[in-house]
Amino acid sequence: MTKNLTQSEQKALVGKYAVDQLIEQKRIFSGMKIGLGTGSTAMPAVERLAERIKDGTLKDICAVATSFQTTIACENLGIPVFSMNAKEIGGHLDLAIDGADEINPKKQLIKGGGAALLLEKIVAYNADSFVIVADQSKDVASIGTVFALPVEIIAEARVPVIKALEQLGATCTLRQGVKKAGPVITDNGNLILDLLWKSAPDAAQMEAEINKIVGVVENGFFCKNIPTVFVAHADGTVTER
Repeated sequence: MTKNLTQSEQKALVGKYAVDQLIEQKRIFSGMKIGLGTGSTAMPAVERLAERIKDGTLKDICAVATSFQTTIACENLGIPVFSMNAKEIGGHLDLAIDGADEINPKKQLIKGGGAALLLEKIVAYNADSFVIVADQSKDVASIGTVFALPVEIIAEARVPVIKALEQLGATCTLRQGVKKAGPVITDNGNLILDLLWKSAPDAAQMEAEINKIVGVVENGFFCKNIPTVFVAHADGTVTER
């Protein structure tokens, strides 16, 4: 009988599947330093990693979390958490596992829907291997025109940064909080602008151009560390590319 998995079911499937496959492929093994991402797709992978630590498959795992959300989850699940600066990590990771908001055919990404893009990029770009887990809705033909690109900015630079981003062809919206009056404040104390283009930009070029703007902290295009991508589908299959 044909399955018809919901988006939430796809997220649960791909997180568990990816961790188990990476263990089987000997790409996750005891003693590794692993970056753990943020959001509803990354959490099932975090939970599965904790299960494999608990059952004795993995030992001596050192994790770096990309947000308060993930740090708290790791603490509750018994995964040891360190900062990138801790001597146990030494500023370098063996592997990073995270979700994505959009993935194009070149495996370039938009990330940061959960406003954790700065730490997510620090982790992803300082890892030997980068793995993305996603449901099928995230696998798209182009990025930057449907799901807004997050850009983390210094609050005092809001107006000049918006003007500079508009010169790059983007429409900018200051992200507002939910159940909080006023704008979203990131874990780092900054603001988030959400950007859209009428036609798909060159993501790699735009990643570099945006970060040249004074007052920009980081943006959500991830084009430099090309990941392995696991995508779950409604029929219950998972593809790896």
